[in-house]
Order: sequence, then structure tokens, then C-alpha cells
Amino acid sequence: MFKEVAKDISVIVCVLNEERRLKKCLDSVYENNPGEVILVDGGSKDKTISIANQYDKIKILEGKNLGLSNDRQRGIDNSVNDYIAFIDADHRLKKGDLIRLKADLTQMNLDIIQSGLKPSIESGYWVKSEGFHSKLFHNIPGQKRMIGTAPALYRKSVFNHIKFDGEITSEIDDTDFMYRLSKFPALKIGVANVIIEQEHFCNFSSYLKKFLWYGKGDGQFCIKNPERALSMLFHLLIRYPIIYSFKGIIKGGLIYIPFFILQGLVRLLGLSLYISRYISKQVYFTLKSKCLTLK
Repeated sequence: MFKEVAKDISVIVCVLNEERRLKKCLDSVYENNPGEVILVDGGSKDKTISIANQYDKIKILEGKNLGLSNDRQRGIDNSVNDYIAFIDADHRLKKGDLIRLKADLTQMNLDIIQSGLKPSIESGYWVKSEGFHSKLFHNIPGQKRMIGTAPALYRKSVFNHIKFDGEITSEIDDTDFMYRLSKFPALKIGVANVIIEQEHFCNFSSYLKKFLWYGKGDGQFCIKNPERALSMLFHLLIRYPIIYSFKGIIKGGLIYIPFFILQGLVRLLGLSLYISRYISKQVYFTLKSKCLTLK
């Protein structure tokens, strides 16, 4: 059954220096017997490519510093099947997950469906906090207004209407894509009943860097879409530290409140730093241009 139904699914795995997590990811992908596996490498300097080469019939697309959005689109452009599954190196599928994602996509009449999420190993405060966050706010099956780009299954026909923007950076590939997708109300997105595990590094510094990275993406998104700036500020200043914390307390997650507060405030810091640098560069180039004109 698995081999028969998964033949029309192309799995695309975009990677950059993922030698520590790639093998477990690809093992779980191959266990699902998709019709095609494409690995898009962003210029890895470790053993990522040599690990990928150990797998049968894998299509490897190499590039260098082209960005995650560009890599995702390259994978799509080189795929041959009617469905696209974006699976990242930190994701761990169970046998039959791709089929179950497709079944949920069909049953819910959606065009894109993201899986639910949970940590592969629930150890350490920060990993447990992220798991609580996913369980409380993300793992609710049905149609949504916003989802992530992976792990997710797409009808390939979606990309006749919209493509990943190669000009943006990896920090906002999902926010930017889903926001532009919202301009096509006929295209429906949602969250599946399927829950896929993700392997994240569990120390505080890893999460701090990740939140700053998200914040940089939030800043890029606000510059590209200034009409969404107030909504983004509400998200970081009100929704995360206050609304999410309050809902967490109601659900017995008082211990996880620092996670919500830290994510909101650190992302706000990352956003502020990015926009400050952006404005400084714009002022510098404007003044430089004026000086050259005066000469």
C-alpha cells in the first residue's frame, strides 16, 4: 500500500551543513517510499553531500549561498510528481506519514498541509517548552490562516500561482510565502492530524540564537511588507509574552512561561537590530550618493 500511494510524492530536503542530523532524516524519508527524493544543498562544507550520496536514486542539487527560499524553489522546479513534501533535516517521519499527510490533505480539501510537531526526545527545559508550545497552539488539525513551510505536503499546482522568492533570506521563507499565498483565497492551508517529530538541540544558547534568527526574519518581513509591521509588533509584544503565557497558565504550563516571554522579547530585539542596521545602510548610501553628486 505504502509504495503504491507514495509514488506521486516528491520529497525535497533542503540542507546546509547537516551531517549531524541528515542520516536519521533520510532513513525516515526512505521508509515512506516516496516516488522521488531530492536533496538541495546550500553549499555545505561538512559531510552532508557524502552522506546523501549513500542513498539510492537520490537527486542531489548543489548550490552555494543561494538561500533557503531559492533552494526550495529549485527543488520544486526539478521535481516530477503531483505532490511536493518539504522535509527538513531535523524532521523524523514514521512509516506511512506521507500517506497520512496526503489523506488529511484530501479529506480536509486543502492545497497545503503541515504536520503537527513534537520533539523527538523530550529532554531539557527548552525542548519541553517548545513541545508544550506546539501542543497548545499548533497541533490543532484543520484549516488555518498561517502555517510553516515544513514539514508539509503541497499540491504542486499551488506553484502555478506562487513561487518562493529567491530574493529573501531563509529567516522568513515561511512567513513571506504564506503571506503572499493569502492573496489567493481559493488556496487553502491547514494542519494535519499527523504529528512528525523534530530533533532540536536542547541548550539555551541554541534557542537564543534561533529566536534572534527569527527576529531578523521578522525585521525583513516588516521591511518588505510594512503594512504588516503593527501586526508583527502585536505578535511579539502582546501575543507571545502575554496571551500565550496566559493560555499556558490555564493549561497547567506555568513552568513554560519564560519560554514564551523570551521568544517574544528576543525576536523583538532581533527585529530591532535588523531594522536599525537596514536604516543605517540606507542613510549611509543616500549620503554617499549625495556627496558623489556634489563632486
